[in-house]
Amino acid sequence: MFQLERSSGILLHPTSLPGRFGIGEIGQGSVLWLEAMERMGQKLWQILPLGPTGYGNSPYQSLSSFAGNPLLISFDALVMDGVVTPGDLQLLPGFPDERVDFGPVIEVRSAFLKQAARKFLEQCDASPLLRTAFDAFCEREQAWLDDFALFTALKTAYEGRPWTEWPRDLALREPGALAQAIVNYEAEVDECKALQFLFHRQWNKLRVKARELGIQVVGDIPIFAAHDSADVWANRDLFHLDENGNPIVVAGVPPDYFSATGQRWGNPLYDWDRHKETDFAWWKARMRKTLSLVDVVRIDHFRGFAAYWEIPGDEDTAINGKWVEAPGDDLFNALFEELGSVPVIAEDLGVITPDVEALRDRHGFPGMRVMQFAFGADSLAPEYVPVNYPEHCVAYTGTHDNDTTLGLFNSGPDEHTTRTQEMVDAERRTILNYTQTDGSELNWDYIKDVWGSKAGFVICPLQDVLGLGSESRMNIPGKSGDFWSWRFEWQQLTAGIEQRLRNVTEEVGR
Repeated sequence: MFQLERSSGILLHPTSLPGRFGIGEIGQGSVLWLEAMERMGQKLWQILPLGPTGYGNSPYQSLSSFAGNPLLISFDALVMDGVVTPGDLQLLPGFPDERVDFGPVIEVRSAFLKQAARKFLEQCDASPLLRTAFDAFCEREQAWLDDFALFTALKTAYEGRPWTEWPRDLALREPGALAQAIVNYEAEVDECKALQFLFHRQWNKLRVKARELGIQVVGDIPIFAAHDSADVWANRDLFHLDENGNPIVVAGVPPDYFSATGQRWGNPLYDWDRHKETDFAWWKARMRKTLSLVDVVRIDHFRGFAAYWEIPGDEDTAINGKWVEAPGDDLFNALFEELGSVPVIAEDLGVITPDVEALRDRHGFPGMRVMQFAFGADSLAPEYVPVNYPEHCVAYTGTHDNDTTLGLFNSGPDEHTTRTQEMVDAERRTILNYTQTDGSELNWDYIKDVWGSKAGFVICPLQDVLGLGSESRMNIPGKSGDFWSWRFEWQQLTAGIEQRLRNVTEEVGR
């Protein structure tokens, strides 16, 4: 069983960190963040998936379940390592500080990183030690890196189109076509591998700093892979696809609190029989890789390992789906046999049935509690009141999919929830009665209650520490739009706020 040591932390994806070059990075800005966490007395840094993002910029729709996102590579660290010069940075344009403007950021950073990769490869040619380190990385990560690098080169060559829209021989990975593509795009493949080496080198340095400060990194695995990904392109037999590579059935969730039509995610569903035949080799590799990057893994949509919502591929909504059983026990037994005790947090929110709870408990995984769910009309609301939290759980004020605490309290009925005005009013009255406050510092009321609970791990988004509203929301589940773009600025995180969180943490013995 994964034992939770009583501690607390903050949810903040690296993209949300301050920095000069349009998006948070994993260099000095991340180090400063870890030092701020130490001043606040926090021991857990929760992040979202680290993979390279595709259309929509969602970290939950990654181009690879194994690769790191090159957009997070620190430019200043590249200067410190001699890959680029300070003069190279002076040529870069300015960007907004308060949000990620993904279009220009991706365009500018991708071009800069391409140049940096070329310079790095030139340095490898001149430095036997660097070449040895790079070659060792490529060999160690070959199982996923070769496919991902070629996938990336082809995706660029075909103007970002999904792999199912490439020439058929490449989409279906005919050996002759692949062999020719490796020759044609050798430079681009090498550049992609160089960026993965640079990402991993920077991330590993950051992990060393986190360990020095006694901070664990809590990572995230989306249960499903994105259809337009190297994972699916290179492993079509592991997914329910037709002869052209298109999904026969896709993932999602039925109608719920967030949406009357459910959520159609569009991810292809696993061919679990094929995974069993391979003794879950792909999942073992995925978990092993993730645990090389983080200390603890949150598995998103854990209930899908007991049963998942299967939607016909030609349906526009999730309404006409059905529940299909999944081999969760077989998978986790295989993972334990291969990797030993796996530090997994089960994201068990949503429609949770007894079989999901039994699967979670059989394998000793802590589940999640979210205080924002404690005051609505749902019959399960009492389970989310902090006084009712068990010790073996991870508790949150809210998650990346929720509005901020103050944002939700001040919101009304809208297209993002199924709440009526009457439900909103009743929820507000319940909240104010529970907290015995006027709601003006509800974020701190929630933090104090969650921190004071029995839950082993407690975590809140930085937005709640800063007392921000809906303008700082990270995501709305099942919706498309300008999400994942929020960033904070250092002046928002004052010494007073840092000390206040430290005081709350010390008062409850975390």
